[in-house]
Amino acid sequence: MKIALTGGASGIGAELARLLMAAGHEVHAYDLFEPSTDVTSWTETDLSDPNSIDKAVEATTMTFDALINNAGLPPKEGMAELILNVNFFGMKRFMDGMLPKLTAEASIVNTASRAGAFWRDHLDQVKALMGIELSELPEFISKNEIDATRAYNLSKEAVIVMTHARCEEMIASGFRMNSVSPAAVSTGILDDFVNAFGPKVAANIKRAGRPGLPEEIADVIAYLISPQSHWIKGQDIVIDGGMGAMGMTDMMGLNGSD
Repeated sequence: MKIALTGGASGIGAELARLLMAAGHEVHAYDLFEPSTDVTSWTETDLSDPNSIDKAVEATTMTFDALINNAGLPPKEGMAELILNVNFFGMKRFMDGMLPKLTAEASIVNTASRAGAFWRDHLDQVKALMGIELSELPEFISKNEIDATRAYNLSKEAVIVMTHARCEEMIASGFRMNSVSPAAVSTGILDDFVNAFGPKVAANIKRAGRPGLPEEIADVIAYLISPQSHWIKGQDIVIDGGMGAMGMTDMMGLNGSD
């Protein structure tokens, strides 16, 4: 398979590139930084810059069997606009530009996050974000008083909602699209999430026994681009070591012995 991958320089993306290359696939990485693992090709791409995105897409002459939109920024103070730009607007612009370069029955996987799990509670704000242009983002952030942590959550809520909302469109175009929502993965940005979300992250990791590993997320993404998953469409696959299930049982007043 020929695979286009954003965010292949580190973390989950680097592990995914290693896994796919080892399996004999071609991995063409699109990232601001050169990947730390061997890939078939690397195109320098800044997802915060529409011109950089368009240049990368225009320079791409091959077709792909899969597109993995994995690049993203963690929650860091003062970065609300950049987070929403990269994690949603940049991701969407790159994906839309690459659609004509996908083969029939190609698979698209978007990396969201368990932080986007409450999209139903924030659907009006998610839809409002999805309805604006990039130039309107600063005003949107100011009006909604969005800080970096909310920006991250909102960006991932929007990725999940977009994946659901465009399912029928993708099927009609001959593609299939899903998202994955990891939680507390042991990468170089884990501390950013601990700082942003506080003691809750540490508590969830303790209950699950450990944070997730990049290769565990990569395995699921690799499955979602494989022919074996051809009937999975428009889904958000949560990969959280049981954190979500334990949280739900807490809310429902249940426990494992009931």
